[in-house]
Amino acid sequence: MANVFLLYMPPGNAEAMVHYQDTIKQRVPLARIAHHVSANLRSHLLSIFGSAPIAVWGSARGPRNRASYERMSQGDDLLIVEGDSIKLIGKVAAKVESASLSRELWQPLRGGSDSSWELIYFIANPRELDVPFEEFCSLFGYAKTFQLRGFTPVAPARLEAFYQKYDDLYSILVRIQKGEPVAQRVSDLAILTDAPKPDLTEVSREEIDEALRLPAVSEHVRMQWKLARLGLKAGERVWVPVGDQQKLRHTYEFDSFDAEFSAGIDLPHSYIENIDVVWKQEFRVGAAYEIENTTSIYSGLLRFADLNIIAPNTLYPMFIVAPKEKKGRLREQLRRPTFRRLELDKKVRFLSYEAVDEIDQFFSQASSGLNVDVVLARSEEAA
Repeated sequence: MANVFLLYMPPGNAEAMVHYQDTIKQRVPLARIAHHVSANLRSHLLSIFGSAPIAVWGSARGPRNRASYERMSQGDDLLIVEGDSIKLIGKVAAKVESASLSRELWQPLRGGSDSSWELIYFIANPRELDVPFEEFCSLFGYAKTFQLRGFTPVAPARLEAFYQKYDDLYSILVRIQKGEPVAQRVSDLAILTDAPKPDLTEVSREEIDEALRLPAVSEHVRMQWKLARLGLKAGERVWVPVGDQQKLRHTYEFDSFDAEFSAGIDLPHSYIENIDVVWKQEFRVGAAYEIENTTSIYSGLLRFADLNIIAPNTLYPMFIVAPKEKKGRLREQLRRPTFRRLELDKKVRFLSYEAVDEIDQFFSQASSGLNVDVVLARSEEAA
């Protein structure tokens, strides 16, 4: 269970707003940080952010702030609140106590000021928001008149009550800002009582033969390779299941996937680390792809159904990737009561092999311009 930390910035605090602009909005190159941190921390930051600049913030030393800081760990949520509005949410990637880095990043605006922010944290996946703080209070059981001050952790009891009802705070706040509905968790048992058992009799001998032919297997690996390679071109980190990594190494000499999936990801890892291809953005999932050659479209949808049970407010797109002629079968599967109840037809999109090939061809010589929106534009509604 991730901790949630609230950082209050009083409106009109000119010094804080200048530093916010300098080190969160504009971010900081790792080269500027490197001389002030250990080799291990430099390596850790490089593994998370690569060559991208990093959002950095800090708090002043003091008993209250230090107690909160000591509780902070990788993957925790951090919210910056200005006045009565939430202005930013991000994930804690790492932390360091450093007077020299504080002096490097946050020079006082007025001569003679001895203010410093030595309790420093590096922020992954920062997203600017403009959400009333009272929305957060409602989610966590605070009174609407609750007055936030300083650097404050949310109490464990409030966290537990929140996570019993909801999944991902980041996704929920983004949905609130967009005016979209927020869903509460659904009991696994409540869903599974309606879940259909796979009907093995609907698979014909011809379909079994098709599944066992080598070209079907090689097409699956080819699509994994293309989607993984496209993910890198989109500036994403890429994950494929451990059992498939050797196939990509052997067939395409491709070895540029993440060695470890789990760091900082809120979801139970077993639910997502077996998805065929996952694009990642620091500590957040950017897109998920299930590649299907034959009748296993059902199993791919089950994986996505599991994800929607444990994380109903998820924002990232989910794709069933299959030959164009298999779209009708996907539509049939989405009519199953369990999938209809989860509204998978609104969350899962169909991406044909042909579309993947076209995207890959178009960006074959490009080093920029590709992102998940390009894939979304070439995909189709599943139902």
